[in-house]
Amino acid sequence: MVITGASAGIGRVTAERLARNGASVVITARRAEMLEEVAAGINRTGGRALAIAADVTDAAAMESVVSTAVSQFRRLDVMICNAGIGFHGRLVDIPADAAEKIVQINLIGTVHPARAAAKVFLSQGTGHLIAVSSVVGLRGVPGGSVYSATKAAQKAFIESLRSEWYGTKLHASVVFPISTRTEFRAAMARDFGQAVEGLGPRQDPDIVAAAIERCIRSPRAEVYPYRPTWWLGFANTIAPTLVDRLMQRFERRRKTGELPR
Repeated sequence: MVITGASAGIGRVTAERLARNGASVVITARRAEMLEEVAAGINRTGGRALAIAADVTDAAAMESVVSTAVSQFRRLDVMICNAGIGFHGRLVDIPADAAEKIVQINLIGTVHPARAAAKVFLSQGTGHLIAVSSVVGLRGVPGGSVYSATKAAQKAFIESLRSEWYGTKLHASVVFPISTRTEFRAAMARDFGQAVEGLGPRQDPDIVAAAIERCIRSPRAEVYPYRPTWWLGFANTIAPTLVDRLMQRFERRRKTGELPR
C-alpha cells in the first residue's frame, strides 16, 4: 500500500495502523526526516515500511514511487492519496500563488499518484484507489472557496473512475473527514502565516484511519468517518440556500493575540 502525505496526521496514523495489521506500506511526503522517523517506528515494531521522499505534484516522482513499491513488494494493492494543504481566507484575500499551490497539491497531487497506480492496477487486474477529501468537498464553507473546490474535485475524480472501472476488480473510494486533530492548522500557520479557529465537531486521526482500513477490507464508494456528515450533502441537495445560511456559522476566524508559529 502506498500512502501520500504520510509524514504526519491522517497519513501517518493510517500507515501505522495498516502496518500494524499486516500491510506492507510505502510512505511518501516531502519532509524526508519526518518520513524516515515514521518508517523507522513501523519497522522497529515489526511492521514493514519503506519511506520515499517525493513531491506529489511531480508526475515522474510519483511514477518512481509506484515503480519502487512494485519492485520492493512485487505488487501494488492500494494507493491512498492523502497529501493536502489548506488556506483560510475570503476569495479576494487569497494570494494568487497560494491559490495555485492549493490546487497543485490537493488536486494535481491526487491525479499524479492515482494515474501512476492505475497503470499497475490495470496490468494486475486488481487494485484500490482511495482519495482523502474533506467534508467541505460535499459543501463549501465561507473562507474556503479554493480549498473546498479542490476537495469537491477529488470527489468528482473518484466518481469518474468508479464509472470507468465499473464491472472490473478495480475500486475507487473517497473519504470525507471532518476537522481532524492533526498538524493541519499548524501547517497553515507555518506556510501562510494563518492561525485560525472555528466552530464544529472535530475527530481524532485514528477514527479516520480506522474508516480507511474498513474501506480497504470492504470497498465502498464513499466513506464518512463522522456519520452525520452524510446528511450535510443530502441537505445541500434539497435546500442549498438554507445550508448557505447555516454554513456562515462555521467560517474560520483568525485567532487574536497569537502569532503564527
